Amino acid sequence: MPKDFISLLADLEEEEVIKLTKKRLEAGDEALTILEDSRKAMEVVGKRFAGGQYFIPELVYSGELLKQITELVKPHLVQSGDTKHLSKVVIGTVAGDIHDIGLNIVDFMLSVNGFEVYNLGVDVPVKKFVEKMKETSAPVLGLSGFLTLAFDAMKDTVEALEAAGIRGKMKIMIGGGQMDDEVRKYAKADAYGKDAMAAVFLAKKWIGDN
Repeated sequence: MPKDFISLLADLEEEEVIKLTKKRLEAGDEALTILEDSRKAMEVVGKRFAGGQYFIPELVYSGELLKQITELVKPHLVQSGDTKHLSKVVIGTVAGDIHDIGLNIVDFMLSVNGFEVYNLGVDVPVKKFVEKMKETSAPVLGLSGFLTLAFDAMKDTVEALEAAGIRGKMKIMIGGGQMDDEVRKYAKADAYGKDAMAAVFLAKKWIGDN
């Protein structure tokens, strides 16, 4: 029996998964459905990493595969609203964590929903988050993390924003593999977003757009 899209991506079968992505788009599959399937596949990758079946090289490779899929899917996503940006959002994966899969999906979904996104990438030092929030005056900050070591880095980032006297000017959401509402409380963030659509919903709610 041929493997489905989620299995192919989770098994890191590049040629087959890219071929199937193109086939699905040609057949009229919704771009968002393909992205959602990609997210499910990345959850499998995350479980395999946590269970010792996959290691850092596989994580990095899965991220590269996801970028390829995203590039193929991008032109098929309908831009919502007009081209005027709703507001600014700064996002990044916290210090010590190099995982950017969920981060890139959130970047993508916020962008197509009209936000101006400043994506700081992975392993972002606390200082860089503080500097960027000062520079952009963005009302929303998204902290991403996949590994448990991200818990402390998230907390350190929020505390550094407090120390800089700018914490009150923004709302902070967290998201990623091991994150949940307990981690949100620990990190002193405002909300936990379970996926990219939750991030979009939170950002819109915080700037008063829904």
